[in-house]
Amino acid sequence: MNYDVHYKQDAYYWGKQPSALAIKILEVHPPVSPMTAIDIACGEGRNAVFLARNGYRVAAFDISEEGVRKARLLAREVGVEIEAFVADLLTYRLDKSYDVIFSTGSLHYIPPDLRGEIIQNYKTHTNHNGIHVMSVFVDKPFIPAAPDAEATAHLWRSGELFGHYHDWKIEFCTEDIFDCNSSGIPHQHAVNRIIARRTA
Repeated sequence: MNYDVHYKQDAYYWGKQPSALAIKILEVHPPVSPMTAIDIACGEGRNAVFLARNGYRVAAFDISEEGVRKARLLAREVGVEIEAFVADLLTYRLDKSYDVIFSTGSLHYIPPDLRGEIIQNYKTHTNHNGIHVMSVFVDKPFIPAAPDAEATAHLWRSGELFGHYHDWKIEFCTEDIFDCNSSGIPHQHAVNRIIARRTA
């Protein structure tokens, strides 16, 4: 999908309200001391701005220039600062460490042969006691492909994401099926969600 087409519109394609998973960060890892966070493939910035509003120092990137522009616009509208920049999920690697690494609805763009290396980069650049908060779309044989499914998308296997964190403390993990209407045609997705903490 060419998200630039959607992000050029005045309205926010994903809305301005944070995802439930982003809200859960406040419960699991509140910024009682200064904390840094990065939103991987941030879209139009709704989650990055939410974290900044709640006291985190936030960086965020997306491959879409229009998405990054909208993220900066939303931050100004709300009165917070975020470090938003354009980068490709497949080639960009973290070079500084964070307390919170967040990604939702984007890691399916990583092909299977790159997942281990990319997740390890994120783990390496996580501060002690920091957390990863992530969700991925997973393949279920009884759920048809979405009407707007992309050739560049690669669904994960059920439980695959959890396996990358076998050596971390798993604080939350779920598998859910939810209804979606993103293409204008009702359909479903299966998703794995995880919050994992680096304890060593």
